[in-house]
Amino acid sequence: MTAKDLKKLSRKELIELLLRQSRDLQDVKKQLEDTEAKLAKRDMQIKEAGSIAEAAMSLSGVFEAAQKAADEYLYQIKHADPETLKG
Repeated sequence: MTAKDLKKLSRKELIELLLRQSRDLQDVKKQLEDTEAKLAKRDMQIKEAGSIAEAAMSLSGVFEAAQKAADEYLYQIKHADPETLKG
């Protein structure tokens, strides 16, 4: 709407226009808040996913070491002298 169009409006029409724009602005602000909240939640999920991935990788090393120890134990039992196991 141009300045010329605005000059043609009555006081009542101008107030209604301002009220409509004020409501529109409030709606846009609410949408912005909602979008920012969703973005913050998504950022937190991404950070948590990274932390979970790091934890899984470190646990993987623990599991590998435990598996090696179990394999070594089974090897020792299979290849042990039967007389030693009796005692």
